[in-house]
Amino acid sequence: MIEQDLRDKIIAEPETILEDRDVMNALVAANERAMGENIVDLRGIAMQRLSGRLDRLEDTHRTVIAAAYENLAGTNQVQRAILQLLDPLSFEEFLRSLGGEVAQMLRVDCIRLVLESLQGDEEPALRKLGDVLFVAEPGFVGDYLMGGRNVPTRPVVLRPTGQSSGPLYGDRTGAVRSEALMRLDFGKGRLPGMLVMGSEDPHQFKPNHGTELLAFFAGVFERTMRRWLA
Repeated sequence: MIEQDLRDKIIAEPETILEDRDVMNALVAANERAMGENIVDLRGIAMQRLSGRLDRLEDTHRTVIAAAYENLAGTNQVQRAILQLLDPLSFEEFLRSLGGEVAQMLRVDCIRLVLESLQGDEEPALRKLGDVLFVAEPGFVGDYLMGGRNVPTRPVVLRPTGQSSGPLYGDRTGAVRSEALMRLDFGKGRLPGMLVMGSEDPHQFKPNHGTELLAFFAGVFERTMRRWLA
């Protein structure tokens, strides 16, 4: 027999039993065993199916909530990085901030700004701007974005690095396992550029990831660079 105290509590608050899924499943299973194998309890089957559907809905709910929080965190990162980009008063400070504070805020291991130039990196002034700036020959940006394939270029490309990075990452070549590439348009009459974010995590930038935040960041960066180039 059930203990009197427990029995009184159940009678006083029956909803506690109804709201406990594990207890209800145990009661349904006990009821099915009591009826025997020759009797099919349609209510029990329906309850099991509803319970399974509820589990799937809860899993979906948790996934949506987690994705929303992740998207919010990414938005905050990009916003703080953009504000940091607007602070420097010289181009040298701008590049140092890009490779330092901005890279840290975006949680990437390195950032490269690729500029195409007819003169290459022969000018002494370019050598003083550090490793963040990578000066390349005309056509480099398009070739690198396509990765050796004859495909239309997209404004933002996420991919593993493979063996295509060449000298772009300097001493970090081989350590960078995934990259985000953002094509930059500096205006009419100017050669294109590219903003590159590299990560040692091979899963940080994957082709199936969303690119909306990176596209927004690239748009702000592009307009900031036009101001410096002017």
